[in-house]
Amino acid sequence: MGTVIASWVIIIFTIIGVVIVFDPLGGKKTFYLTNSVSRNLESSQSGQLLYNVKNTATRVWEKRIRLLCCCIVQDDDHRVAFTSIAELFRTYFSDTDLVPSDIAAGLTLLHQEQDKMESCPKEPEEVLCHSPSSLVADDLDVELENAAHYMLFAAAAYGWPYYIYTNPFTALCKLNGDCCRNRTTDSDITGSDRHNFHFGSILRITGLQYRDFIHISFHNKIYEIPFFVALDHKKEAIVVAVRGTLSFEDILTDLSADCEDLTLEDVLENGFVHKGITQAANYIYQKLINDGILNQAFTIAPEYKLVIVGHSLGGGTASILAIMLRNSFPTLRCYAFSPPGGLLSKSLADYTKRFIVSVIVGKDLVARLSMPNMEDLKRRIVRIVANCNRPKYQILLHGCWYEVFGGDPDNFPTELDGRNQDALTQPLLAEESLMVHRSPSYNTLEDEPHLSSPPQYPRLYLPGKIIHIVEESSSRRWCSSDIKYTARWSTEAVFSSILISPKMITDHMPDVVLKALNSLSQEHRSCISCQTRECNTNVV
Repeated sequence: MGTVIASWVIIIFTIIGVVIVFDPLGGKKTFYLTNSVSRNLESSQSGQLLYNVKNTATRVWEKRIRLLCCCIVQDDDHRVAFTSIAELFRTYFSDTDLVPSDIAAGLTLLHQEQDKMESCPKEPEEVLCHSPSSLVADDLDVELENAAHYMLFAAAAYGWPYYIYTNPFTALCKLNGDCCRNRTTDSDITGSDRHNFHFGSILRITGLQYRDFIHISFHNKIYEIPFFVALDHKKEAIVVAVRGTLSFEDILTDLSADCEDLTLEDVLENGFVHKGITQAANYIYQKLINDGILNQAFTIAPEYKLVIVGHSLGGGTASILAIMLRNSFPTLRCYAFSPPGGLLSKSLADYTKRFIVSVIVGKDLVARLSMPNMEDLKRRIVRIVANCNRPKYQILLHGCWYEVFGGDPDNFPTELDGRNQDALTQPLLAEESLMVHRSPSYNTLEDEPHLSSPPQYPRLYLPGKIIHIVEESSSRRWCSSDIKYTARWSTEAVFSSILISPKMITDHMPDVVLKALNSLSQEHRSCISCQTRECNTNVV
C-alpha cells in the first residue's frame, strides 16, 4: 500500500514538475542555442540578441518561482535567491526542447530499463569486502548504533509535523496535554512555538527533560533554519541538531545550488561547497559562537563531546557546520542523515571522512542530487526516448500502469530499428513542432561526444564516510510489513547517478531512515545476546 501511495505521489509531482518545466519562449529559446548563432557572437547584434533572450528566459523562471512562493514574505534575500535559482534553471534547460510528455515518457522508460538491469544476475555494484575483518565490522556496528541514537535528535528537529506524522492517532491528544502544563525551563527559546507544540514534540521524541536543552531556535527564513542544542547524558554529548526542509524558505535554500569557495586555515587551501547550505551553516555558526551558546553548554558539561546531527538539508548544514567548528573542537563528530549529494568538492569530502558519517537508505533521491547528476539524467532521458520507436501514448499508458500496479517491465527496443539519419535530427518522438531549429541535445548517436562531453558544473560529493543501507528482503502482511535491512560501507561512486524508483522519495523520509537504523541496531543487539548465551552454555 505504501508503495502504491508513493507511486501516485511521484506521478502527481511529475505532472506538477513538467508543467513548471514547460518553456513558453518556444522558438526564441531554440534560436539562441543554434550553432550558427554561437559562431557569430562576434557580431554585436547577435550578442545583444543572445543577451536579451537569456534575460527573457531568466525572467520567465523568476516569475514561476515567485508564483510558487507567493505565500511567503519576500525581502532582498528572497529576490537575490529567486534570481540565482532562475539562472540555474535557465542554464539547465537551455540546451533542450523537451516538452512535459517527453520528460514523463523518459522517466518511465528509465525506470523500466533500470528494473530490467537489476533483475539480471550481475556483480555487486559496490566493490566492497563482503567478508570484512572484525575490526571493520565492529566499526560499522558501533557507527550504526550511534547513528540510530542520534537520528532521534535529527528527527526531533522537525517538531510537531514529524511527531504527528509518525503518531497520527495519539499525537494531538498528547501535545494538547503538554501545552496545558506550566513549562519551567531555563532553555533559551527563539522563534514562534504556538501552544508549545514544537518543544513538546521534541521532548517526547528525544526523551529528554526541559533542563537538558540549552538553546532552541524555531526562527526560519531563507538561509536561516531552525536548530536546537541539548545535553545528551546517555552518550555524554552536547548535541546540535539541525532541522531539514520543511518550508518554502528551506526549499529556496536547497535550490541555491551555486558553488562558492570555503577556505579553511591550516586545513585546506580551498574547496567548493553548496552556496545556500553554506550560508545556513554560517548562520548557525554565528549563533553558536558569537552568542556564546556552545560556551554555555560546555560550562555546564565540560567533559562532554560535541556532536552535530541533521537530516536532509539539516544533514548538509550539519556537515558544513562541523567543518567550520573542527579546528576549535578536534573531537567533534557529525552524523549526516540523507544529506544532499551535491555538497562538497572532492578535497573537502575526503577531509571530512575523519569526523563525519553519512547514512543513506536505498535509492534516496536527495543523496544523489547534484547538478552533474541532473545533467546526466537529462542526457539519459534524451538518449532513451530517442532510442524508442513506440508511440508516446503507449509509453505513458504502460508507464502509469507499471508505476501504480507493478508487473513486468515492457520490452522496449534498445536500438534505433531502421531509423534513418534524417529522423534522428528531429525532435524527440518525431514531433517536428517541438522546436524551430535543431538543438544540440538531439545529435545522432554518431555525435556521441556531445552526450559524453564534460559537465559544465563542478562535481560535488557526499560528506564523510558513507553507510549505505539497502532493503535485503521484505514480507508483507495485512496491516504491516517486515523489512530486513543490510548495511555496508560505501563509496561516492555508488551515488553518481539518479535512480528512478517509487522508493526514491520514501527512502529519504526521516521515519524510514530511523526505522532502518533501529532495525539494524536491534538485530546487532540480538546477535550479541545470542553469542553471549552460547558462550555461557559452553562454559557450563
